[in-house]
Amino acid sequence: MKAVVGIIMGSDSDLPVMQEAANILGEFNIPFEVTIVSAHRTPDRLYIYAKEAKDRGIKVIIAGAGGAAHLPGMVASLTSLPVIGVPVMTKTLNGVDSLYSIVQMPPGVPVATVAINGAKNAGILAAQILGANDEAVYADVDKYKRDLEEMVLEKAQAVEKKYK
Repeated sequence: MKAVVGIIMGSDSDLPVMQEAANILGEFNIPFEVTIVSAHRTPDRLYIYAKEAKDRGIKVIIAGAGGAAHLPGMVASLTSLPVIGVPVMTKTLNGVDSLYSIVQMPPGVPVATVAINGAKNAGILAAQILGANDEAVYADVDKYKRDLEEMVLEKAQAVEKKYK
């Protein structure tokens, strides 16, 4: 199947974090692609990726970046597709620098931003965006959320039983 979600990151060192987005999209059977696109080291690749994504069938882009974290914002400046930014934790400032770089976008260039290292939520958000126009994806996400609720209720019962 043709990828509908693009997962990109500035460096292969971001892959352990971004793998979580791939994992959850896989659980939802949503086709995706994964690659490295560095805003600073491969600006031409960034431009081409963002400009050609829609024509290749991509509907949502998840962009992970650490440090200066320009990748999500630069992609968002080049496409009208939804972009979800994943701030990747850094050694120097624990990812706060990444978070601020991604979340502080100027008016007209939005980037949906998840928590530091929150690639799983980025994948879920991408699925929810796709589910707005795809009943099968919507049903899968809805079931996933109901399963989470059931899991929490079971844990609550176990804790309550222990302390009665």
